[in-house]
Amino acid sequence: MQTQEDDRLIRMEYSEIMQKSYIDYAMSVIIARALPDVRDGLKPVQRRTLYDMYELGIRYDRPYRKCARIVGDTMGKYHPHGDSSIYEALVVMAQEFKKGLPLVDGHGNFGSIEGDGAAAMRYTEARLEKITQEAYLADLDKDVVDFVPNFDETEKEPEVLPVKVPNILINGAEGIAVGMATSIPPHNFGEVIDGVIAYIKNPAINTAQMMEYIKGPDFPTGGIVTNRDELQAIYATGSGKVKVRGKVDIENGKGGKDRLIISEIPYTMIGVNIGKFFNDVFALVETKKTSDIVDISNQSSKEGIRIVLELRRGADVENLCNLLYKKTKLEDTFGVNMLSVADGKPEIMGIVPMIRHHVEFQYELATRKYSTLLAKEKEKKEIQEGLIRACDVIDLIIEILRGSKNIKEAKNCLVNGDTGAIKFRSERSKKQAARLDFTERQATAILEMRLYRLIGLEIEALLKEHDETLKKIAQYEDILANRDSMKKVIIKELRALKKEYARPRRTKIDNVAEAVYVEKKIEERDVAVLIDRFGYARTMDVALYERNKEAADSESKEIFLCKNTDRICIFTEKGQLHMLKVLDLPYGKFRDKGQPIDNVSNYDSSQETCIFLAPLCTILEQKLLFGTASGMVKLVSGREFDVSKRTTAATKLADADELIFVQALAQENGAKPLPEQQPMEREIETGIKTLVMQSQKGMFLRIEAASIPEKKKTAIGVRGIRLAEDDRLTHMYLLGQEDGLVKADYEPSEVVLNRLRIGARDTKGVKR
Repeated sequence: MQTQEDDRLIRMEYSEIMQKSYIDYAMSVIIARALPDVRDGLKPVQRRTLYDMYELGIRYDRPYRKCARIVGDTMGKYHPHGDSSIYEALVVMAQEFKKGLPLVDGHGNFGSIEGDGAAAMRYTEARLEKITQEAYLADLDKDVVDFVPNFDETEKEPEVLPVKVPNILINGAEGIAVGMATSIPPHNFGEVIDGVIAYIKNPAINTAQMMEYIKGPDFPTGGIVTNRDELQAIYATGSGKVKVRGKVDIENGKGGKDRLIISEIPYTMIGVNIGKFFNDVFALVETKKTSDIVDISNQSSKEGIRIVLELRRGADVENLCNLLYKKTKLEDTFGVNMLSVADGKPEIMGIVPMIRHHVEFQYELATRKYSTLLAKEKEKKEIQEGLIRACDVIDLIIEILRGSKNIKEAKNCLVNGDTGAIKFRSERSKKQAARLDFTERQATAILEMRLYRLIGLEIEALLKEHDETLKKIAQYEDILANRDSMKKVIIKELRALKKEYARPRRTKIDNVAEAVYVEKKIEERDVAVLIDRFGYARTMDVALYERNKEAADSESKEIFLCKNTDRICIFTEKGQLHMLKVLDLPYGKFRDKGQPIDNVSNYDSSQETCIFLAPLCTILEQKLLFGTASGMVKLVSGREFDVSKRTTAATKLADADELIFVQALAQENGAKPLPEQQPMEREIETGIKTLVMQSQKGMFLRIEAASIPEKKKTAIGVRGIRLAEDDRLTHMYLLGQEDGLVKADYEPSEVVLNRLRIGARDTKGVKR
């Protein structure tokens, strides 16, 4: 039974609980998963994977081990967040095209620069790179970093790796946390080392001075950074945009046909963006943005990137390159946001503060390392001195050992001079033994000493070893006591690493003018547009059409004359307007094959039906008459359809309604009449006086055309005919004042439209 004291409720505002929980979650993601530590430049999953490989003994000079073993061991001991994240981190650390300095030596299929994924972890193998072992994990046994419990407190893992180089700059970092993201570009190994040495020598160095050593990003994919003058501001603030473009060379081919060779690409283009680059180039050709590209092929291999663009004879190469820079990923922007975890909190830092944190970390590592080494050498010195003393009185020690009943008595005599329990051969030996005062450590070493150490050469070696120990102690004490000595040691290590692992810069840093593409001016001319009954459209010269007019008229469903710069309006029963550029249609000879309208516009003949089609130029100054199946009608100014979108709403339709009629009406009189509504009709009607509406059930209503109001295209319109509930409008006819007898398309009876009495709009009409 609960007492009143135990039965207590904690009342708290729900929003406060949510806020606290979300902050805890966000900080967990930021610190423990997404962002790198400024000291070693590694995310927790990377750090744990490398440490696990170190623990498993998968060194650079040992056989490869299955990645599945590495991933499983890491997940079981240190990183319980799923095997996919661990394997992905392992793969990225082995990919040369993503990391300026790969930390893992992968064996097997670890993916490609074109976005191919790595093979499953059960097929691939890995081991540590030599640089990783020497510069990232070398001093873990010297108590240089703190170890913390793992997730279930059954193992210990390093809080940070003792990395000797600023990995956060060398390899860069990318990560998305909660409410923040990091994006740090990779840099050249040798340049970064030079920058660190410069900071150690002059801690007051500024960004401009630092950039004399670190010129800018050095991407594994090469390329050209085009905004050198903006880099100083980026490195001072820690954020900005680096503009990168690929390297393009020109090769002279046969017959005066040049080729563009792309040998380096922007860092942002790796992966699926290479495929997108090809699609963008295809789109430029298909949309006739350029006609200079004849073919494109990807000849890339293990040796590097090689994308070849075959050009037509006489191509404007410079203008084409600028087009590729403007319209494709061949020139792109790398967003820099140098965010990392420093002193337990996320912080955006410039390049100098990042190096300052790294150097302070190096001083801390060096202090702890040489303190540990000094303690070990002092311990060794103590033992050596004890052994040297023991050699001088070895006969006495043997006598003590022979007279003792156990090790405890012998050790007590060596340390404290206690001779009471020991039998000596002479009183003199007993007096000498009483003066012994070895330390505990020395006594243990003496008792464990082997007899061969009494050989003369061994004693000389011991004395020599003791001298070396004294030198090391003096050296370590000097390093710990003198900052300048510690600087020299750190700089010496950095220079040794640079000498072995530095390689030439791959990315060129320059100031390049922005690419300016001059679009070739289209020569405007009159063309004839022909569309056959299958929806294939083509254009030709007007004179060519006139010479073949009879054949063209018989073979084509739609023919109209317009400018080649014009657009064609396609109205569908769903109330949509699709715009088609005349330039997108093939231009050529009379018997050339056309292009389906579906392929060059958003119109899909399998989903929609075209009910009216006309060039934009012919309807701009006209009014369009709209009629729907529910009997709604309206007039709309043609100007409303001069839009830039490829697809837009032509009119507003009520639910379950559809458009059945669209026709352009001219403002003047005197044109010939339209006997009946025809699909895809193109003629503009003038002199229209009346309008006849015909329903599915044979209701006819003739009204004055002037009674139809003009509306916006976004309006539904007004009711033209009042239909029965189960009836719908099927036809609309336009009649002029001077029309002859016009008959309706209606079975079984014959209806002469001109003889119908003119009624009022929004009435039922008459039955025929």
